[in-house]
Amino acid sequence: MEKKKVNVQDLYTLQSVTNPRIAPNGKVAVFVKTHIDEEENKYIANLYHIDLETNEVTQWTYGKQRVSSPEWSADGTQLAFLSNRDDKNQLYVLSAKGGEARKVTSFEKGVSSFAWSPCGQKIWINAPVKEGKTFTDKEEKDDKKKPEPVRVTKMKYKADGMGLLPQDTFRHIGVVDLKTEEVTQFTEGNHQYALQAVSHDGKKLVIGVNREENQDFEFRQPLLLVDIETKEETVIVEEEGYYGGAAFSFDDRYIAFVGSDRSFQNATHSHLYVYDTKRGNRLNVTESIDAPVGDATVADHQQGASAPAAVWTKDDHLYFQLATMGDVRLYFATLEGELYPASPENEHVYGYDVAGDGTFALVAVTDPTNPGELYKLTIATGERQGLTSFNEEYVNEVELVKPEAIQFKGSKDWDVHGWLMKPAGWKEGEKYPLVVNIHGGPHAMYGNTFFHEMQLLAAQGWGVLYVNPRGSHGYSQEFVDAVRGDYGGGDYEDIMVAVDYALEENAWIDKERLGVTGGSYGGFMTNWIVGHTDRFKAAVTQRSICNWISFFGVSDIGYYFSDWQILADMKNVETLWNHSPLKYAENVKTPLLILHSEKDFRCPIEQAEQLYITLKSMGKETEFVRFPDADHNLSRTGTPNLRIERLNEITGWFAKYL
Repeated sequence: MEKKKVNVQDLYTLQSVTNPRIAPNGKVAVFVKTHIDEEENKYIANLYHIDLETNEVTQWTYGKQRVSSPEWSADGTQLAFLSNRDDKNQLYVLSAKGGEARKVTSFEKGVSSFAWSPCGQKIWINAPVKEGKTFTDKEEKDDKKKPEPVRVTKMKYKADGMGLLPQDTFRHIGVVDLKTEEVTQFTEGNHQYALQAVSHDGKKLVIGVNREENQDFEFRQPLLLVDIETKEETVIVEEEGYYGGAAFSFDDRYIAFVGSDRSFQNATHSHLYVYDTKRGNRLNVTESIDAPVGDATVADHQQGASAPAAVWTKDDHLYFQLATMGDVRLYFATLEGELYPASPENEHVYGYDVAGDGTFALVAVTDPTNPGELYKLTIATGERQGLTSFNEEYVNEVELVKPEAIQFKGSKDWDVHGWLMKPAGWKEGEKYPLVVNIHGGPHAMYGNTFFHEMQLLAAQGWGVLYVNPRGSHGYSQEFVDAVRGDYGGGDYEDIMVAVDYALEENAWIDKERLGVTGGSYGGFMTNWIVGHTDRFKAAVTQRSICNWISFFGVSDIGYYFSDWQILADMKNVETLWNHSPLKYAENVKTPLLILHSEKDFRCPIEQAEQLYITLKSMGKETEFVRFPDADHNLSRTGTPNLRIERLNEITGWFAKYL
């Protein structure tokens, strides 16, 4: 039977399997499965239960909403989760014996996160609260309310995906009594608190909070150990940088957490740290590894995937994710300094949990031709058993192209790593176009993961080249830092050397039919490329940056990101302009399609507007497509029909010119 080609509508067929959570007894687990409902034009996520002795999978929640963050109570008799059944995310509790989930909160602004108290009768919550109000206060709805002006006094006043940030709302920590549903607020003051972890004896919390008055140039969130009874605080870490994902060891002596200082601003590798409560000292567990802890992969398929920063076993061993050479692997560590991978190469572990006794893990795994399923991994032998098969039929019926890993010498003679996909249905002796796809970040990475967009491009009969130029994560600290202050320099060379390498090694690529695309930083680089070479016959720029001068003031991160990445601010306009693709608009000969979301606050749509009008005024071949009600994440988590339209625009433009 001839296999079908990948198409745009496959987004409605693919299932995303995420967030495995093993029950305390190690015999059962839950996970979340997400799919897109075409008719409802939205994502639907439900909770599934799996018996780890019989491998029987049972759907536990139904309905057309989203469920997230499942967590077992300490005794395994109850399960809590968040769901947006009533618009905002609220907390629900379900008996492990089954039955209907009980809604525990009805907060005006919903619940951000939660953690069980070990007694099983209370749950700690983290939720936004308006100044002077409590978690449960209701705001009066007024249909005749007139528009009001918004006074802004801070630089951090808006955020992509959220819009204007309420100036009078603060995230607090509280505790809900499950019997009475009474909520007690634990934190106070006008600060943004982050609930991190609850100790196994129920006496301590780890919280994150920065109590500095002016947060505009504050890029740190100190972690504090708080005594629940006395509210006495002990500092775990307070340096500049981002730290979180705290987890107590089983005896509560150690606290593991992940984070990065600001040695290289946002290009700094994350490490796994352990704080010893007895000695009051801190250990960097991954100091000897020159790769970042966590998941730095970019792709477009998994929905709501989140993994623990670290998981303890009863032997004080730790498990965590490491992004390395395009893989995200599960790693094992001891406090004595042992470190080694617990999962194989050439794949992406995007979710995991480890049994308390350390005998097995549940891993959610994907690779370029597997959209992702759940597996049971026996730690001692590395043996793996498939537990779910939601995408099996799809994989069997559709022709998925396996990318070939490539490595070549980029500029400065550095090794650069990437992948080349042949067109679906490739035949020896025929010539095919090639599309180069550039990732965003720039501190992210392409990896050994399923990427619907890449498969779709290959299904059109085009080769696909995607690489990790300098600035990408997953390699050395020097490599990821090398793009800062050099946008359009060595990174541009790395991409062009990749094209030369692909052409040299593959006679099937038609050098007269090259296309280039990318989003965010990849959009910047697409704009830069067409302003510096006419080798490409077509280009599609998405959610891009073209002008660093205006970006400084209009992006939600512009006023510090420009300084971190271009090493210049508004006192050095010349440098900003030299790195701006708009400066080189006159050189553009490549037909350029500009795609942009109207509610993108990260790379605001004015960037696209400037580029479009400038190119048009110069008589260049260009078109501009605007996506309403979409933000910077359109390609990954956007409204489904707009994701479909975006992909149709990209393939349509390349079909026309290649």
